[in-house]
Amino acid sequence: MRVTIFGSGYVGLVTGACLADAGNDVVCVDVDDAKIARLNAGEVPIHEPGLEELIARNREKGRLKFTTDAKAGVAHGLFLMIAVGTPPDEDGSAETFGTCSRSRAPSASTSASTRS
Repeated sequence: MRVTIFGSGYVGLVTGACLADAGNDVVCVDVDDAKIARLNAGEVPIHEPGLEELIARNREKGRLKFTTDAKAGVAHGLFLMIAVGTPPDEDGSAETFGTCSRSRAPSASTSASTRS
């Protein structure tokens, strides 16, 4: 299954690595160029036991990729997941600007019915 995850922090990166290890083809999209460059160089920016090995194994098998290209992420995924931060707003409610802005990512020119 082709999965795209928007956000490569604790939630998105761990989820993407686990889904890839289960045999899915996963693309993690992030707006942070430096973070994506580190991930593509084999560096893991967070510590979670076993995560570095999980990412390395699935990158080597071609099941886990990282990009800043939102349009490519949309084109890739049959399933799109948003895993970006929702810090508290001034009134204590979740500030959902990041989530809402990711949900308006550029649409792909390929429709779901034509994807293989």
